Amino acid sequence: MPSLLPLTWHLARRSGRRGLQSHLLAAGAAAVSALVLLALAAAWLGAGARADRTDWRTPHPDRHGTAIQALATTFVRGEPVTVVSLAQLPGHKATAAPPGVAAFPKPGQVYLSPALAELTHKLPANQLADRFPKPSAYGTVGDPGLAAPGELLAVIGRAPSDPAVSKAAGEATLYTGLTDRAVVSDFSGTTPNAFTAQDKDVMLLGVGLLVVPVIVLATAAGRLGAARREQRLAALRLAGATPRQILAMTGAEAAAVGAAGAAAGALAYGALLPALARLPYGMGTWFAGDLWVGVPALLAVVAGVALLTALSAVSALREVVRSPLGVAQQSDPRRTRMIRLALFVGLVFYVVTTARGGGLRTPQIVALMILFYGAFWIVGPWAVDRLGRIMGRFARRPATLLAARRLSDDPRGAWRTVSGLVLAGFVAGFFSVAQLNFGGFTYPHQVAVAAPAGTHTSGTVRETADRARELLKEAGVPATVQVRTGDRADESPLLGKTGFTARISGGPARLDTAVTVLAPLNPVTPAHTDKDFTAVDDLATGELRSLSLATMALSFLVATASAGLTAAANVLDRRRVYGRLRLAGTPLRVLDRARVRETVVPLVLLAGTMTGCGVYGAMQLNKAGGTTINTSGALQLAACVVLGAGAMFAAIGASRPLLRAVTVDPAQQPDRGVGPHRLGERPGACFGCGPVGLVAPRGGAAHVTAPRP
Repeated sequence: MPSLLPLTWHLARRSGRRGLQSHLLAAGAAAVSALVLLALAAAWLGAGARADRTDWRTPHPDRHGTAIQALATTFVRGEPVTVVSLAQLPGHKATAAPPGVAAFPKPGQVYLSPALAELTHKLPANQLADRFPKPSAYGTVGDPGLAAPGELLAVIGRAPSDPAVSKAAGEATLYTGLTDRAVVSDFSGTTPNAFTAQDKDVMLLGVGLLVVPVIVLATAAGRLGAARREQRLAALRLAGATPRQILAMTGAEAAAVGAAGAAAGALAYGALLPALARLPYGMGTWFAGDLWVGVPALLAVVAGVALLTALSAVSALREVVRSPLGVAQQSDPRRTRMIRLALFVGLVFYVVTTARGGGLRTPQIVALMILFYGAFWIVGPWAVDRLGRIMGRFARRPATLLAARRLSDDPRGAWRTVSGLVLAGFVAGFFSVAQLNFGGFTYPHQVAVAAPAGTHTSGTVRETADRARELLKEAGVPATVQVRTGDRADESPLLGKTGFTARISGGPARLDTAVTVLAPLNPVTPAHTDKDFTAVDDLATGELRSLSLATMALSFLVATASAGLTAAANVLDRRRVYGRLRLAGTPLRVLDRARVRETVVPLVLLAGTMTGCGVYGAMQLNKAGGTTINTSGALQLAACVVLGAGAMFAAIGASRPLLRAVTVDPAQQPDRGVGPHRLGERPGACFGCGPVGLVAPRGGAAHVTAPRP
């Protein structure tokens, strides 16, 4: 192997300008693959880190505890404000401070997150600040205690007798995870906050949807320049090189190119880290440290992309090893077998039957999506091959006939050009039509206050309602207060409890003021709105919406990069064929039309099929969730189709100047062999000549070699 490295380097260096272009294209594909893979890994790991930093807020009961911890949630401007109340038990050892807080808070001390502190100073006191005790100065909750830079969090010190940390406060649950209470000894909880518990699973769905197209792009990097490499290695094979030597040289060359490109992608990931941290998801933007995958993971991605590139390049050399003469003469078309169709049917049947059973966890769903992608990846070349044969049978124009011949001769290469957009079509079809509805209660413009324990008599409740009217009038909030006793759960935000509701006239500011001024009427169960019932589901819906947009954008980005790089590489690989056709009198516009048609026809059929599968999957999801088709999704899907088609044509058009360059005066191209070559001056000169080769033997006149079939 060491002795082959100098030869590999020499051949790569002497491959000329076209060889260098192929290497640059392969490195570019590897760079994009590494960048997207690192971004996906960063998002998934960052979601996990975000959830881990919120588990301390969920009280972990300890019968030998030293403090009381109570969790509550209030809302301002529709955004959740997490309130953690802490009370040191008398006669017990001091409790350590929670994450992000300088010291365990004493009664009356208040620590605010930077975002909440800013909002507290920005809004009038009767809309937010009056909900908390009034200390001489606020403390600050540091990054270790926050899920995101913009999270709204308050840590308040209480006396053990304060109603906010009583047992009744922990039982006043409107939504699981928003209210809790326990005696604790430390803050080593293991249950994430309700607002971050699903972040990692939702992000895993996006990773599953994107990882296959990215891997496809990484493997395509190893195939770029495959035709040129096959010709060169076939000559070496005929000259006596062993299959092991051929594979070793190819693997070393492809791995070096892939590693260089992946390293460039890793550098780009590091440079873009601050920009990635500003992208919103769930609770807000990210801490940059959450998105740093670490040196081991970064090296693993670089090595993985290099390995995929090398394996893809080596797997393309089966024909060189088996029949080097056929490759040198380009006489062995790459046919596909029916086994691909059988595997496709089997995999799709397994995915459909497994998904129909329901009750799947997120990792299982991701595994099924990858299998579904894999099924289309297996059947894709077979479908392209058959499509080429059908086109050739009914072709009536030269461009169509040339496109059909290329599809049939190299179906795998044609499939690699369109595979990215075919897989992206499934993502677009699914997310455009899917409409998630988690249900829940909706009580707009209402504030509810439950009657305190022991005051459920109608007279006491009416007195509390009268006091509420006075407080709202003093605050300048027009409202209609109504006493409710024994209502059905769906009639008011009280969910059947005794108390009163206030219907507020005005915008969010007046609603926040009403929540603030009514909070003292029941310190155990503060005033609440319908956000207490819908906030977690709204956040999950927003995460899925953000994920869908990001997934579609990245899918089309990867697909466009794959199509553009593959189209350019195909021009370089087929330069001898294009040169022969130009010498035969074929106009350049016919070659370009053929190149476009060999991409557009399989793209329309296969991407349309995949998009239909995505729409079908979304309809089944809507049916299971009791919702209808997202009507606005039809416009979104149409926009995706238009943008995808435009991106594909732009990617193909970007390589048109390269096609013109490789076909300008083809008789003078050095690797097409018209020139005063002397036998023995260049090894394999007769193999290197083009359709017409001029060779002068030693001491004799020049002769013209006939074109190879």
